[in-house]
Amino acid sequence: MVYASDEDGDSIVAIDPSHATIVGRIPVGKRPRGLRLSHDAARLYAASSEGIAVIDVASRAVVAKLPASASPDGLDTSPDERTLFVSDEGASRVLALDLPSGNVRASTALASPGGVAARPDGRVVFATSEQDNDVAVLDAATLAITARVPTGPHPRGIAFSRDGRTAFVADEAGARVTVIDALDLTSRGDIPLHEDSPMPSGPRPVGMVLSPDGAVLYVACGRGASVAVVDVATRAQVRSIDGAGDRPSGVATSRDGAFVYTANGTSHNVSIIDVATGNVDRRAATGGLPWDVVAVP
Repeated sequence: MVYASDEDGDSIVAIDPSHATIVGRIPVGKRPRGLRLSHDAARLYAASSEGIAVIDVASRAVVAKLPASASPDGLDTSPDERTLFVSDEGASRVLALDLPSGNVRASTALASPGGVAARPDGRVVFATSEQDNDVAVLDAATLAITARVPTGPHPRGIAFSRDGRTAFVADEAGARVTVIDALDLTSRGDIPLHEDSPMPSGPRPVGMVLSPDGAVLYVACGRGASVAVVDVATRAQVRSIDGAGDRPSGVATSRDGAFVYTANGTSHNVSIIDVATGNVDRRAATGGLPWDVVAVP
């Protein structure tokens, strides 16, 4: 099953990817954006302007609402899943929500936060500042900012390598991905992105996801209407999947890595891409403005 947030439809859309059919809609509140699946795939967290909806995947029902401002964006959980980190763009802050109690455990100010991701060891959290063009490194326990690492213009999504030693940051206005040493917290250069069939805007990277084996990074390129395929070992783009959809922002992979899914806002659908061929195999017509997507094993 694949789930996509629909900003315009105020819901999470459940999709059967084998047939590209809509099998349900879960109302969660206005303007849902970022999604995060729990490690056991039992809970789905959805950021909306009415708070963070906690969805029971089995019943497809909202079982709780957690606090946030009117415009939360990215979500991630701590490795032990006791904390949910929120880039709360509407309040210019990053939140740490205690999941057992549902209360705000910590908060820190950050200008225009976009992406947020906990390093795999759970000790620090990375959050992008779209205004300051950098990544803030926060202590996971207190959310105190311990370092700032420069990126390209308008950084958005963050992805860590499987070993937690490297972080990748999508620079939406820079048509590239910044590479950060996640341990010594220094920039290690950029990965320029391109399209084989260039769009007028060029690639505008937003969301990212690693392949299940950690060898490939898939980058949703927004107004570029493409997915950039990056080899993690060589830190170079090896392919461009053009024509993924209009303005793909969220991206996910199937459990076996055979398919990539993109949430395409202005084409109002979710694309199901065959990784082997690089072609769009099917499109699920969601309507509305799909923004993020996750795949449930």
